[in-house]
Parts: sequence; structure tokens; C-alpha cells
Amino acid sequence: MPGELIKLHIKAYSDATFRTEVANGEFRSLLNPEKYNLKYKVEQNQRQGSGTSSSAPRYNRTPPEDLQLEFIFDRTGVLINYGTPGASDDALSADEGVGIADDIDLFKRVVFDYNGNEHRPNYLVISWGALLFKGVLKELDITYKLFKADGTPLRASATAKFKGFVEDNLRVAMENNSSPDLTHVRIVNVGDTLPLMTHRIYGDPKYYLEVAKANKITNFRKLKAGQKIFFPPIKKVTSNA
Repeated sequence: MPGELIKLHIKAYSDATFRTEVANGEFRSLLNPEKYNLKYKVEQNQRQGSGTSSSAPRYNRTPPEDLQLEFIFDRTGVLINYGTPGASDDALSADEGVGIADDIDLFKRVVFDYNGNEHRPNYLVISWGALLFKGVLKELDITYKLFKADGTPLRASATAKFKGFVEDNLRVAMENNSSPDLTHVRIVNVGDTLPLMTHRIYGDPKYYLEVAKANKITNFRKLKAGQKIFFPPIKKVTSNA
């Protein structure tokens, strides 16, 4: 629906393939962030050979990107419909006696708490508009800002830093040097179709069915902007053609 407010959404998974959802492992922000920061890094090997005065940096690896977000938790009622004409967040903004305690508990349970079955925090998928990020929490800093007379917090901000995570099948594809195109992951833009994207990668759109199969895409005619698509190396595709 045009004009519909889409809230930032976090979904927790217990496995590194992002297939097993964590029970009650969903969080939707009350207030969308004003900005988010994506940090990319290329690591170079600077080690110098014995007996040499200098050496040219050599590419080592490109680690997954980092994401930083700031979340606002508010139960004062002041921020009802904040920045959203016609929307109603009354039920979320009202203080129900515990201030923001329940909101922060849910947030921490999804992004921070230890998963006893997997012996580690959850794997996370963060989505909002064109943002689609897979990763794990690296750091969380919560600042409480406003309180009731009895000390119950009513407002807080949380700065969360996440480390990107690439599933093994995508990582192997991106590191496969036998392919003429070393980058096998593409982000879907508005207007993109799978045959068109396949043509850009391989020079021929006929492999789109193999790409759909590799990504478990059941309806290749309805791609979502921001979606990540993995393109297998050409040798694998042609061998199945």
C-alpha cells in the first residue's frame, strides 16, 4: 500500500543457513532509525619480504560488512504517530506499568541472548526497505534517558553493531577463482528480473532457471528490491544445462 509505514524488522535463526527460526525470535522497531551505517573493509597483506626495502600491498580478503543501527525505545506517549501522518502507535507508546522494560527484554532476547541449543547468540536477518542484512550482534550499548518517579525507565536508546555473515555456499561461490566473474552475489534493484540479471552475469539469460534453483526461488517473476541473489560459477551452471 502506498504510504504504508514499514517498520525495521529483525528475525532470529538458530543455524548458520538461516533456515531454523527461533521461537518468538522477532523484533519490530517502534520508531524507525534516522540512519544506518554500513562499513566495508578490504584487508591487505603488508608483510615485507626479507632483504627488501618495501613491498606492494597484496590483497588478503574482503570480510563481511559491519552494520550500525540506533534503536529508540519510548513509552512516554510523546512520540505517538511521530513522523507518520495517519499512523497509530498508541498501543505501543503507552506505558503499561513497566515502562520500556518489556520492549528491551524482547530486543535483547532476539539479538543478544545466548542460544542454549547452539551455544552462541542467534543469527539475525535485519530488513528495512532496501536494507537486507545477515549477521550476528557484535556490540550493544543501551543508554537510559527518562524515568518515572519510582525509577522505571520510560525512554532509552540502543546502539547496536552487527557483523555481517555469509553462508558457506555464498562464500565458496565468491571465492571461486575459476569463474570469469569473481563476484557472485548481486543485490536486486527495482525493475530487475532474473533473466536480465543472469544475462549481466553470464552474457546469456538462459541460465535463469538454474540460478532460481540455486537460490530456492519459487517465483522468479517477483523479485524484491534489496534481495541478495547468488550466481553459481559458470562451469557449474553449464554442466547442468
